[in-house]
Amino acid sequence: MSTHSTPHHRVCFQLAVKPERMAEYRERHAAVWPEMLKALASTGWHNYSLFLRDDGLLIGYFETPDLDAAQRGMAATEINAKWQAEMAEFFVDLDGAPDTGFLQLTEVFNLEDQLAAASTP
Repeated sequence: MSTHSTPHHRVCFQLAVKPERMAEYRERHAAVWPEMLKALASTGWHNYSLFLRDDGLLIGYFETPDLDAAQRGMAATEINAKWQAEMAEFFVDLDGAPDTGFLQLTEVFNLEDQLAAASTP
């Protein structure tokens, strides 16, 4: 988490999509259910992106005021249970639901944080 005041905690994570399911995974994410999109936005998942490498490595990024609250908020929605159940079969070695079983990566650099620190007297 950054040391200066920021409205959002930056979260980056990885998962592995099964190679034989990558085309369908892309298709499903080209048109995510509108109710799911609204649920994510209303529970604190902002600036959310997924990036998929040709070998199945999936990198996700989002910003949230509070990761635990964002995950709890989604867990309380019916649409999330349906979406996560359908998405779970796409991943390799998943421990739990995709939205909680991901491997969170550690942020080691952020341009804005360092620029802000450098400009502070």
